[in-house]
Amino acid sequence: MEGAVHTNWVIAPPPPRARSEIMLVADAFAVDGPLNALAEGRDVVIVSDREVAKHHLSRLETALCLRRRLSIVLPDGERTKTARTAHAVAGRLLREGFGRDVLLIGLGGGMVGDLTGFVASIYLRGVEYALVPTTLLAQVDAALGGKTGVDHPLAKNALGTFFFPTLVVVDAGLLTTLLDRQYRAGLAEVLKYALAFDADFFSWLEDHAVFLVQRRPEDVNEAVTRSIHHKVTVVTQDPYEEDRRALLNLGHTFAHAIETHDGYAHWLHGEAVAVGLDLAAECSRRVGWLGAAERARVSALLEVLGLPTVPPPADPREIRALMARDKKVRAGKLRLILLEALGRAVMTAEYDEQLLGAVLAEAFGVRRTESEV
Repeated sequence: MEGAVHTNWVIAPPPPRARSEIMLVADAFAVDGPLNALAEGRDVVIVSDREVAKHHLSRLETALCLRRRLSIVLPDGERTKTARTAHAVAGRLLREGFGRDVLLIGLGGGMVGDLTGFVASIYLRGVEYALVPTTLLAQVDAALGGKTGVDHPLAKNALGTFFFPTLVVVDAGLLTTLLDRQYRAGLAEVLKYALAFDADFFSWLEDHAVFLVQRRPEDVNEAVTRSIHHKVTVVTQDPYEEDRRALLNLGHTFAHAIETHDGYAHWLHGEAVAVGLDLAAECSRRVGWLGAAERARVSALLEVLGLPTVPPPADPREIRALMARDKKVRAGKLRLILLEALGRAVMTAEYDEQLLGAVLAEAFGVRRTESEV
């Protein structure tokens, strides 16, 4: 229409839950601790899993005994981290009449934290949540940085949000109840930070690997503290993974393909990450960035830490197809996180597809027994 006035509006709200405080404490369940201060006078829903609940749930419930409280205990394992479980948890909250002022507390490892955060981000369009990570992997990685999500049969963490917890309470004392296999799996994420960002930290890990495996408290505390420092630094620079934060996915493109192919049944996330780190190091060697000696140091350290470097048998073409669903794909091209050097990760789409195919074929080819040869 002649003479019509065209007006545009822009809404620029601040990011949801933009402030996320991470606190290292001696007792996560202290009555005068930060968790109680956040929960004061509020309805609280605790989400945990059966194994963690056996060891820690009653202590948290006692600390919060003066508030309206509901505890939801889920089956253990990555197979619980589904949209169906999230729907069931949200339904329970609705039936119990919890409003937007409820505080969700995730007590557990990565599965519990991811699921609790996801439910918090969608329930009544967003409610506050806090995390008490009880595994090494969650304390140094999964509980930090506001990534929430659930798995899909076709891809790990395919459904999710960026939604930051108000508070993360890290208590290394909670790791004493962790099974050795789960503890070692967490060491893969610790190693990831050293490989991606900190060559001095990598050397420190080489010198202290035996003590870390033995869980010597001063070494565990040092590894946790340095890992959190790197995670917080990167997430502060790039909270929504538009650039630098993608480097935290070192090894994870391979790892997520392994987990999805496995049906989230047998391989722990950290175990798959360990294999992914080794494969990333091998790709980096073949493109000419890592020397043979540096590449060997990666495999040697993984071995000392008790982590796998050999993936399960699989069709390499299936693994490559699963990698194509990775969140770092742009314009149909998979971007890999590789190592220019120990302590310096880069994201690149400039690699030879045949090189990647050869690495996958050698790693994932079905291994025959001597009687089959």
